Amino acid sequence: MKLEQKKTIVKDLQEKFSKKKILIVTDYKGLNVQDVNSLRRKLREADIEYKVVKNSLLVRACEDTDVEMLKDYFAGPSAIALSYDDPVAPAKLLTDFAKENKKLEIKVAVMDGKVLDLSKINELSSLPSHEVLLGQLLSVMNGVPSSLVRALGDVPRKMLNLLQAIKEQKEAA
Repeated sequence: MKLEQKKTIVKDLQEKFSKKKILIVTDYKGLNVQDVNSLRRKLREADIEYKVVKNSLLVRACEDTDVEMLKDYFAGPSAIALSYDDPVAPAKLLTDFAKENKKLEIKVAVMDGKVLDLSKINELSSLPSHEVLLGQLLSVMNGVPSSLVRALGDVPRKMLNLLQAIKEQKEAA
C-alpha cells in the first residue's frame, strides 16, 4: 500500500472517529468469509459500519481523538464497528452474533470518551432499542394528560352526584 493511500485511510478514520457515537473493537480470528459477510450484512442493515483495518493505521488514526485510549487493544486481527446514531444497536448485534459464533470476540468499546469493557458492552446490549425507548417515553407522556383529563372530568361528575343526592334527600323530606 502506498504512503498516500495510508494517509487517506488515516484521515478518513479520524473523521469517522470524531463523528461516532460508539466504536467497538472486535477480534474476528477464526470466522470464515460467510460468517463475516453475514455479520457485515446485519450491521449494514442497522447503519453500522464494520471495517477491518491494519492495526498500525488504527493506532495512527486514533491519535488526538477519544479513541486513543484503545491503542493497546489494536493487536491481532482487529475490526471496528462504528455507529453514528444509536450506541445500543451495534452492542446488541455484536453480542448476539458472538453468542452464535464463539469465534467472534468483542474486545472493548469507547462511547462518550469512556472505555467500556465486555461487561459494560453486555449491559448496553440489554437495553431496549432506540425506537422502543421512544415508544415507552411517548406512552408515559400520553398517560399523564389522559389521567389529568379523567381527574378533571370526575370533579363535575361528583358535584352532580352530590347535588342529585341533596335533591333526593330534600324530596324525601
